Amino acid sequence: MSEFYKDNSDDDHVLVLQDVYKIYKLGQSEVIALDNVNLNVDKGDFISVMGPSGSGKTTLLNIMGALDLPTKGKVFINNLDLEKLDDSQLTKLRRNEIGFVFQFFNLIPVLTCFENIELPLIISGMKKNERVKRVNDILEKVGLNRHREHKPNELSGGQQQRVAIARALVNKPSIVLADELTGDLDSHTGEIIMDYLETLNRSEHQTIVVVTHDIKVAKRTNQIYQIEDGTFISKLKT
Repeated sequence: MSEFYKDNSDDDHVLVLQDVYKIYKLGQSEVIALDNVNLNVDKGDFISVMGPSGSGKTTLLNIMGALDLPTKGKVFINNLDLEKLDDSQLTKLRRNEIGFVFQFFNLIPVLTCFENIELPLIISGMKKNERVKRVNDILEKVGLNRHREHKPNELSGGQQQRVAIARALVNKPSIVLADELTGDLDSHTGEIIMDYLETLNRSEHQTIVVVTHDIKVAKRTNQIYQIEDGTFISKLKT
């Protein structure tokens, strides 16, 4: 069993991957995308997972975010065994407990900054007055209040990424998963985004997992895990 495994008895574990395999069938052959991965993510952790293209990073992110289930092994989010949840329960879990931040932002171009951030709250059924307060609060935190009526094409790349981060946070999720969040930004803007995540982690005790190929990004986190051929091969920083 991997050195990255700890038992699941501690309620501080927001996310646990236990002996996780993901195997894809291609005709008569099999591709092992994840190979016996074990990992605990605790409340307030700020970690990164590094690896080259094809190492299993995206598959791992999908498993962490309950977008996919493992072929073998167990995944727990807030002590819930994902294998025991039906589709509607998994959808609710993703909506309420996981905040996704994507490399290419995935903002809706016809919606304003405010409306893009508000959308998850509408989907979750929150009343309008509470939605407005929640969005206003987070716009202030990410420094975008004066851009509230701007649409994505009227914002810089860094501003768009902050909108994407705000949208991921607005439901107050247990964990934020960021996929190459600075990959489409210039280095200066990327540093600003990482500054914000560091502040968020310290001040809000927000749990954050960053999946990246960039060592400069990874070094800004508190722990670095390196993945290769679907397996954690080293823990580079503690």
